[in-house]
Amino acid sequence: MTVSSIPSFMSFNRFDNNTEQFHSAVRAQLAQDIEVLFAYAELPSPLLDACRYVMTGQGKLVRPLLVASAFASVNQSNANDDANVNDSANNNVGNDDENADKSPDKEDKQNHDLESLLENDSDYDMCRRAALAAELLHTYSLVHDDLPCMDDDDLRRGQPTAHIVFEESTALLAGDVLQTLAFEVLTAEMPTFAPFDSAIASQLIAIFAPRARRMVSGQMLDLNAEATTGITQSDLEAIHRDKTGALIEAAMLMGGICAGATAPQRMALQECAQHIGLAFQVQDDILDVTTSTDTLGKPAGSDEKLDKSTYVKLMGVEQATSYAQSLFNDGRAAIIRELSSGEKDSAENNALLALIEWLWSRKK
Repeated sequence: MTVSSIPSFMSFNRFDNNTEQFHSAVRAQLAQDIEVLFAYAELPSPLLDACRYVMTGQGKLVRPLLVASAFASVNQSNANDDANVNDSANNNVGNDDENADKSPDKEDKQNHDLESLLENDSDYDMCRRAALAAELLHTYSLVHDDLPCMDDDDLRRGQPTAHIVFEESTALLAGDVLQTLAFEVLTAEMPTFAPFDSAIASQLIAIFAPRARRMVSGQMLDLNAEATTGITQSDLEAIHRDKTGALIEAAMLMGGICAGATAPQRMALQECAQHIGLAFQVQDDILDVTTSTDTLGKPAGSDEKLDKSTYVKLMGVEQATSYAQSLFNDGRAAIIRELSSGEKDSAENNALLALIEWLWSRKK
């Protein structure tokens, strides 16, 4: 499959604001980029087989969707800002100048440059790299979490876990190499990708590396909490701001950086991600006790089996659900404040708001 045969996820509007179509485009691009990466990396078997197995399962792909949605939303917001500036300027000139402003070049500029950014544009390709990096790091964490020395799970994304299908040593190494590839992909010279932008790459690494470290720290805190009684809501939030929230934060910020987000836009993305990261974990705790194994694609009730500290255990399903709803609402508010389309913003015209709605309604 060639790059040009896959629809670009660069412009949310390109799909007439169709969230399902937008998400399908992200997934299709990611699937191709995974194969390009593995061809580039030249991993030996069975390491390559294990990596391909875990990277091509039926996951939700929330992190790459966050990268792509943040990229699209920032681009769309900046496009609307440019269009508003041009409209204001046009209203202050005479008829002759107004007619001149309606030349094809001016109209293209006013409709903004989302459509003019080609798929080999470096900003778009840096976004592809960031989306791939986020999924590589997330998948590595799942492979290691499932190992016998950790949660000892035998089902993930609806299929047997890596250490069940392959030897435990191969699963361990698969997680290791996915983690290293998550960083390498940001600057690797790979086919179908434009040369990496060094200025953007350095910003991405500065965002990505400390949050990758926080993700691991959060996992340690989570393991420590299993043997601890009297865990409070503040304790749980400290765990999950790192274990779950850090990578969600990285994904949204990296998408924004690739689109040239301003300082206020980055602050809004980070604020939104902090709310969504917690909401996502609260949801996971709820789904673990309310949804079947077949629907989840992983063992239901595993938190109770491992005696994990969860939001459901702390506050019950009903209160946890209300808490998740309030977190999602706070996340929406941050995006509406700084990434508004210039009209009443909604999931119909903002890729990030559409993704938040999709996350709130998820069942697995």
